[in-house]
Amino acid sequence: MIHLIQIDDSGSGSLIGGTCIGAMRAETKEYFYDIIPLEFYHSNQFEKKLYLDKVVDIVSSLLETLHVSKDEKIEICRGYMFDKLRIFLKENQYNFSSTSIGEPLQSQVENTFEEYTVSLGLPHEFLTYTKYPFHFHRLLRWVYADYDHRVSLCKTGWKSWKKYGNLDLQIETTYLKHSRYNCLKCWNKINDNTHVKVLKYHSNKPNIIYLHLDC
Repeated sequence: MIHLIQIDDSGSGSLIGGTCIGAMRAETKEYFYDIIPLEFYHSNQFEKKLYLDKVVDIVSSLLETLHVSKDEKIEICRGYMFDKLRIFLKENQYNFSSTSIGEPLQSQVENTFEEYTVSLGLPHEFLTYTKYPFHFHRLLRWVYADYDHRVSLCKTGWKSWKKYGNLDLQIETTYLKHSRYNCLKCWNKINDNTHVKVLKYHSNKPNIIYLHLDC
C-alpha cells in the first residue's frame, strides 16, 4: 500500500476570509484542515508574513493528527504559502516534495473554504452565480453593500484593499420598473416596480449596487 500525505491550500487569493490549509492521507481519504485566521491578513501581521509561520503551526498539528511518520511521503502544493513549511519539513527530515496537488484533495480544500466563507455570511448562491466567485472586485461589491459589517471579513493588509477599500460612496434612490437584481445586502430578489437604494463608487470601473430601500 502506498503511504502518501498531500497538503494543499485554498482562499489565499480571496478578499473574504482567511486561508484554508488541508491535509489528506491518500490511501484512506482521511482529511483534516484548519483556517489561518483573518488577523494574519491585517496590516502589521500581513506585512511581516506571519501567515507563513501559521501554516507551519497548522500543518504540524495536521501531521500529528494523521500520525505521519518521517518515512511517509508528503506532497505539498508548490505555492508560496508553503515556503516556510518547506524549510520546516527539511529541517525535521520529513520525506516531502513540492508538486501540483490534484483530486480529490484540491476540490476538498476548495469546498471547505467555500463552506467557511458561507459561514461568514457570503451567500452560497453568490459562489455559484459567477465563474469567478472569489474575484476581488466582485467580492468588493458585496463588501460595499454592507460595508460597516463586512469590512471585518476582509484581508485588509492587501495592497489592493488599501487602494480600493475606502472609496467615496454615493447613495441615491431610484425606481426600478424591471428588476433582474438580487439585493447585495440581504440577497433576496428585488421585485419589479420597486423603489431601491443605489450605491455608486468607482474602483477599476464604475460600480452600481442596488439594495432594498429598507436594507
